[in-house]
Amino acid sequence: MPKSQVRKKKVYTPPTDVRPTTTASSRKPSPVWLPVTAVALIVLGIGWLVLYYLSEQEYPVMAWGYWNLAVGFGAMVASLALLSRWR
Repeated sequence: MPKSQVRKKKVYTPPTDVRPTTTASSRKPSPVWLPVTAVALIVLGIGWLVLYYLSEQEYPVMAWGYWNLAVGFGAMVASLALLSRWR
């Protein structure tokens, strides 16, 4: 039985209009303050919530009531937003 012919595959090169304009090596690393701020916001948010629950809703700000929960969770969500920008 004759042997089939071996074909070489061509290396794929995407069209120039589809290629990304920036490469991974050209992106700058994150500034030092970004992860520090994100971790600080996580700690602040958790601390705010723990203080709110342990003080039986008297502290940090009694007049805000349940909005203290929004402040604590908002700080943690803001830290997630910062960490999504971290390289």
